[in-house]
Amino acid sequence: MAELAEAEGRALRRAGARLGAGLVLMALAGALAAGGLLACLWALHRWLEGLWGPEGAALATGAAALAVAGALAWQARRLVR
Repeated sequence: MAELAEAEGRALRRAGARLGAGLVLMALAGALAAGGLLACLWALHRWLEGLWGPEGAALATGAAALAVAGALAWQARRLVR
């Protein structure tokens, strides 16, 4: 009986370590994705600034950010249902 409990404890420890590593990697992927999106929006703003001025570029970049956020929220809502 003690051997079974010991084996179950080792399996639980391995599963916990894998779960922790997965969570860390997902957090890192999320941070990198957010940074990449921010860089893309910044590049869009810089490009539009030459065409439409700072106000127009800020408006268009803000609208693009809201569109991306809305699409992500819609996808998350679909996944939850």
